[in-house]
Amino acid sequence: MKVAIYQMDIIAGEIEQNRQKVANWAEEVCKEDSVDLLVLPEMWTTAYTLPQLQQLIDENNDEMEFFLAGLAQKYEVNVIAGSIVVKEKGHFYNRALVYNRQGELVYQYDKIHLVPMLKEDDYLTGGHNKAEVFELEGRKIGLIICYDLRFPELTRSLALEGAEMLVVVAEWPLAREQHWNTLLKARAIENQLYVVSSNRVGAYDGEEFAGQSQVINPWGEVIISGSVEWEETLLASLNVEDVQRIRQDVPVFTSRVPSLYK
Repeated sequence: MKVAIYQMDIIAGEIEQNRQKVANWAEEVCKEDSVDLLVLPEMWTTAYTLPQLQQLIDENNDEMEFFLAGLAQKYEVNVIAGSIVVKEKGHFYNRALVYNRQGELVYQYDKIHLVPMLKEDDYLTGGHNKAEVFELEGRKIGLIICYDLRFPELTRSLALEGAEMLVVVAEWPLAREQHWNTLLKARAIENQLYVVSSNRVGAYDGEEFAGQSQVINPWGEVIISGSVEWEETLLASLNVEDVQRIRQDVPVFTSRVPSLYK
Protein backbone atom coordinates (compact mmCIF):
# COMPACT_ATOMS: atom_id res chain seq x y z
CA MET A 1 0.00 0.00 0.00
CA LYS A 2 1.47 3.34 -1.05
CA VAL A 3 0.62 6.18 1.32
CA ALA A 4 0.84 9.97 0.79
CA ILE A 5 0.77 12.14 3.92
CA TYR A 6 0.09 15.87 3.78
CA GLN A 7 2.15 17.69 6.43
CA MET A 8 0.11 20.85 6.15
CA ASP A 9 0.37 24.42 7.40
CA ILE A 10 -3.25 25.23 8.22
CA ILE A 11 -4.67 28.72 7.69
CA ALA A 12 -6.53 29.49 10.91
CA GLY A 13 -10.27 29.86 10.47
CA GLU A 14 -10.14 29.91 6.65
CA ILE A 15 -12.14 26.84 5.69
CA GLU A 16 -12.39 27.56 1.98
CA GLN A 17 -8.69 28.39 1.60
CA ASN A 18 -7.72 25.19 3.40
CA ARG A 19 -10.10 23.17 1.27
CA GLN A 20 -8.49 24.63 -1.86
CA LYS A 21 -5.04 23.76 -0.51
CA VAL A 22 -6.11 20.15 -0.02
CA ALA A 23 -7.69 20.02 -3.48
CA ASN A 24 -4.49 21.34 -5.09
CA TRP A 25 -2.33 18.96 -3.06
CA ALA A 26 -4.42 15.91 -3.96
CA GLU A 27 -4.31 16.82 -7.65
CA GLU A 28 -0.54 17.22 -7.61
CA VAL A 29 0.14 14.03 -5.64
CA CYS A 30 -2.25 11.82 -7.61
CA LYS A 31 -1.00 13.20 -10.93
CA GLU A 32 2.65 12.50 -10.17
CA ASP A 33 2.42 9.30 -8.11
CA SER A 34 0.27 6.20 -8.07
CA VAL A 35 -0.92 6.24 -4.46
CA ASP A 36 -3.45 4.10 -2.62
CA LEU A 37 -4.12 6.29 0.41
CA LEU A 38 -4.10 10.03 1.18
CA VAL A 39 -3.78 11.14 4.82
CA LEU A 40 -4.60 14.63 6.16
CA PRO A 41 -3.91 16.13 9.64
CA GLU A 42 -6.24 16.98 12.51
CA MET A 43 -8.70 19.89 12.22
CA TRP A 44 -7.26 20.91 8.87
CA THR A 45 -10.30 23.02 7.93
CA THR A 46 -10.13 25.47 10.85
CA ALA A 47 -7.02 24.79 12.96
CA TYR A 48 -7.47 25.21 16.72
CA THR A 49 -9.73 28.25 16.49
CA LEU A 50 -11.91 26.85 19.27
CA PRO A 51 -13.42 30.17 20.48
CA GLN A 52 -14.51 30.97 16.91
CA LEU A 53 -16.26 27.65 16.15
CA GLN A 54 -19.73 29.11 16.70
CA GLN A 55 -19.09 31.59 13.89
CA LEU A 56 -17.23 29.15 11.61
CA ILE A 57 -19.27 25.94 11.77
CA ASP A 58 -22.97 25.36 11.20
CA GLU A 59 -24.96 22.13 11.43
CA ASN A 60 -24.79 21.43 7.70
CA ASN A 61 -21.74 19.22 7.22
CA ASP A 62 -22.84 17.98 3.79
CA GLU A 63 -20.69 20.37 1.75
CA MET A 64 -17.38 19.28 3.28
CA GLU A 65 -18.30 15.61 3.19
CA PHE A 66 -19.35 15.98 -0.46
CA PHE A 67 -15.96 17.57 -1.21
CA LEU A 68 -14.03 14.75 0.44
CA ALA A 69 -16.09 12.01 -1.17
CA GLY A 70 -15.61 13.72 -4.54
CA LEU A 71 -11.85 13.88 -4.00
CA ALA A 72 -11.67 10.14 -3.37
CA GLN A 73 -13.87 9.35 -6.33
CA LYS A 74 -12.16 11.73 -8.74
CA TYR A 75 -8.69 10.29 -8.15
CA GLU A 76 -9.86 6.76 -7.29
CA VAL A 77 -7.90 6.87 -4.05
CA ASN A 78 -8.67 6.03 -0.44
CA VAL A 79 -8.73 9.08 1.83
CA ILE A 80 -8.24 9.28 5.57
CA ALA A 81 -9.41 12.86 5.71
CA GLY A 82 -7.73 13.83 8.97
CA SER A 83 -10.36 15.36 11.20
CA ILE A 84 -12.72 18.29 10.89
CA VAL A 85 -15.01 20.01 13.38
CA VAL A 86 -18.67 19.15 12.88
CA LYS A 87 -21.73 20.47 14.69
CA GLU A 88 -24.63 18.21 15.63
CA LYS A 89 -27.56 19.12 17.90
CA GLY A 90 -25.64 22.11 19.24
CA HIS A 91 -22.48 20.13 20.04
CA PHE A 92 -19.11 20.35 18.30
CA TYR A 93 -17.14 17.15 17.63
CA ASN A 94 -13.60 16.60 16.38
CA ARG A 95 -14.42 14.00 13.73
CA ALA A 96 -12.17 11.87 11.54
CA LEU A 97 -13.59 10.66 8.22
CA VAL A 98 -12.50 7.80 5.94
CA TYR A 99 -13.51 7.32 2.29
CA ASN A 100 -12.78 4.49 -0.12
CA ARG A 101 -11.87 4.81 -3.80
CA GLN A 102 -15.55 4.96 -4.74
CA GLY A 103 -16.10 7.98 -2.51
CA GLU A 104 -18.10 5.97 0.03
CA LEU A 105 -17.84 6.87 3.72
CA VAL A 106 -16.23 3.78 5.26
CA TYR A 107 -15.75 4.96 8.84
CA GLN A 108 -15.97 7.98 11.10
CA TYR A 109 -14.58 8.52 14.57
CA ASP A 110 -15.14 11.34 17.06
CA LYS A 111 -12.13 12.09 19.24
CA ILE A 112 -12.61 10.46 22.65
CA HIS A 113 -9.89 12.14 24.70
CA LEU A 114 -10.12 15.93 24.80
CA VAL A 115 -7.01 17.93 25.67
CA PRO A 116 -7.26 19.64 29.09
CA MET A 117 -4.16 21.75 28.35
CA LEU A 118 -6.05 23.39 25.46
CA LYS A 119 -9.39 23.45 27.30
CA GLU A 120 -10.89 21.44 24.46
CA ASP A 121 -13.76 20.32 26.65
CA ASP A 122 -14.87 23.96 26.99
CA TYR A 123 -15.68 23.93 23.27
CA LEU A 124 -15.90 20.33 22.08
CA THR A 125 -17.81 17.23 23.09
CA GLY A 126 -15.96 13.94 23.35
CA GLY A 127 -16.96 11.02 21.16
CA HIS A 128 -19.68 8.70 22.45
CA ASN A 129 -18.64 5.59 20.49
CA LYS A 130 -15.67 3.27 20.81
CA ALA A 131 -12.89 3.42 18.25
CA GLU A 132 -13.14 0.46 15.87
CA VAL A 133 -11.08 -1.24 13.20
CA PHE A 134 -12.11 -0.60 9.59
CA GLU A 135 -10.87 -1.99 6.29
CA LEU A 136 -9.35 -0.41 3.18
CA GLU A 137 -7.97 -2.56 0.37
CA GLY A 138 -8.54 -5.60 2.59
CA ARG A 139 -6.24 -4.18 5.28
CA LYS A 140 -7.37 -3.65 8.86
CA ILE A 141 -6.73 -0.12 10.13
CA GLY A 142 -7.19 1.78 13.38
CA LEU A 143 -7.50 5.57 13.57
CA ILE A 144 -6.89 7.90 16.51
CA ILE A 145 -6.63 11.67 16.93
CA CYS A 146 -3.69 13.48 18.57
CA TYR A 147 -4.11 13.30 22.38
CA ASP A 148 -5.50 9.75 21.96
CA LEU A 149 -1.89 8.72 21.35
CA ARG A 150 -1.17 9.09 25.08
CA PHE A 151 -3.57 6.26 25.95
CA PRO A 152 -1.89 2.94 25.10
CA GLU A 153 -4.97 0.92 25.99
CA LEU A 154 -6.85 2.52 23.10
CA THR A 155 -4.33 1.43 20.48
CA ARG A 156 -3.95 -1.99 22.12
CA SER A 157 -7.70 -2.55 21.85
CA LEU A 158 -7.48 -1.84 18.11
CA ALA A 159 -4.49 -4.17 17.72
CA LEU A 160 -6.41 -6.92 19.51
CA GLU A 161 -9.17 -6.45 16.93
CA GLY A 162 -6.59 -7.18 14.24
CA ALA A 163 -5.38 -3.70 13.21
CA GLU A 164 -2.30 -3.92 11.00
CA MET A 165 -1.90 -0.16 10.72
CA LEU A 166 -2.56 2.73 13.09
CA VAL A 167 -3.19 6.17 11.59
CA VAL A 168 -2.62 9.15 13.89
CA VAL A 169 -3.86 12.57 12.76
CA ALA A 170 -2.69 15.47 14.89
CA GLU A 171 -1.90 19.07 15.70
CA TRP A 172 0.87 18.12 18.13
CA PRO A 173 2.82 21.05 19.61
CA LEU A 174 6.56 21.53 19.30
CA ALA A 175 6.82 21.95 23.08
CA ARG A 176 6.07 18.22 23.43
CA GLU A 177 7.82 16.90 20.31
CA GLN A 178 9.86 14.37 22.31
CA HIS A 179 6.62 12.79 23.51
CA TRP A 180 5.29 12.68 19.94
CA ASN A 181 8.31 10.83 18.60
CA THR A 182 8.59 8.45 21.55
CA LEU A 183 4.91 7.55 21.73
CA LEU A 184 4.59 6.92 17.99
CA LYS A 185 7.48 4.44 18.18
CA ALA A 186 6.10 2.85 21.31
CA ARG A 187 2.68 2.27 19.76
CA ALA A 188 4.34 0.63 16.72
CA ILE A 189 6.65 -1.63 18.75
CA GLU A 190 4.25 -2.74 21.47
CA ASN A 191 1.45 -3.48 19.00
CA GLN A 192 3.63 -4.70 16.11
CA LEU A 193 1.86 -2.63 13.48
CA TYR A 194 2.59 0.20 11.06
CA VAL A 195 2.08 3.70 12.43
CA VAL A 196 1.23 6.38 9.88
CA SER A 197 1.01 9.90 11.30
CA SER A 198 0.07 13.27 9.85
CA ASN A 199 0.92 16.30 11.96
CA ARG A 200 0.65 19.96 11.02
CA VAL A 201 3.42 22.54 10.85
CA GLY A 202 3.37 26.29 11.44
CA ALA A 203 2.01 28.22 14.41
CA TYR A 204 -1.24 29.57 15.77
CA ASP A 205 -2.03 31.75 18.77
CA GLY A 206 1.54 31.54 20.06
CA GLU A 207 1.74 27.74 19.75
CA GLU A 208 4.27 26.19 17.36
CA PHE A 209 3.55 22.74 15.97
CA ALA A 210 5.99 19.86 15.71
CA GLY A 211 5.53 18.57 12.17
CA GLN A 212 7.59 15.36 11.95
CA SER A 213 4.80 13.39 10.35
CA GLN A 214 6.14 9.90 9.90
CA VAL A 215 5.72 6.28 8.97
CA ILE A 216 7.07 3.67 11.38
CA ASN A 217 7.21 -0.05 10.63
CA PRO A 218 6.09 -2.81 13.04
CA TRP A 219 9.70 -3.23 14.24
CA GLY A 220 9.77 0.41 15.38
CA GLU A 221 11.97 1.70 12.56
CA VAL A 222 11.17 5.10 11.08
CA ILE A 223 10.73 4.65 7.33
CA ILE A 224 10.24 8.36 6.62
CA SER A 225 9.85 11.49 8.72
CA GLY A 226 8.92 15.05 7.88
CA SER A 227 10.73 18.19 8.95
CA VAL A 228 9.79 20.29 11.96
CA GLU A 229 8.92 23.42 10.04
CA TRP A 230 8.16 22.73 6.36
CA GLU A 231 4.91 21.94 4.63
CA GLU A 232 5.58 18.81 2.57
CA THR A 233 4.37 15.49 1.20
CA LEU A 234 5.64 12.22 2.64
CA LEU A 235 5.43 9.10 0.46
CA ALA A 236 5.95 5.57 1.73
CA SER A 237 5.18 2.05 0.55
CA LEU A 238 3.95 -0.30 3.28
CA ASN A 239 4.44 -4.04 3.12
CA VAL A 240 1.61 -4.98 5.46
CA GLU A 241 2.61 -8.66 5.30
CA ASP A 242 5.48 -7.68 7.62
CA VAL A 243 2.96 -7.31 10.45
CA GLN A 244 2.13 -11.02 10.61
CA ARG A 245 5.78 -12.03 10.19
CA ILE A 246 6.90 -9.87 13.11
CA ARG A 247 3.99 -11.02 15.26
CA GLN A 248 5.14 -14.59 14.66
CA ASP A 249 8.82 -13.83 15.31
CA VAL A 250 8.05 -12.05 18.60
CA PRO A 251 4.67 -13.50 19.67
CA VAL A 252 3.54 -10.73 22.00
CA PHE A 253 -0.14 -11.36 21.50
CA THR A 254 -0.03 -15.09 22.22
CA SER A 255 2.22 -14.39 25.24
CA ARG A 256 -0.30 -12.11 26.89
CA VAL A 257 -1.80 -13.29 30.21
CA PRO A 258 -4.75 -10.88 30.63
CA SER A 259 -6.25 -12.99 33.43
CA LEU A 260 -3.33 -11.88 35.62
CA TYR A 261 -3.50 -8.18 34.73
CA LYS A 262 -5.38 -5.80 37.01
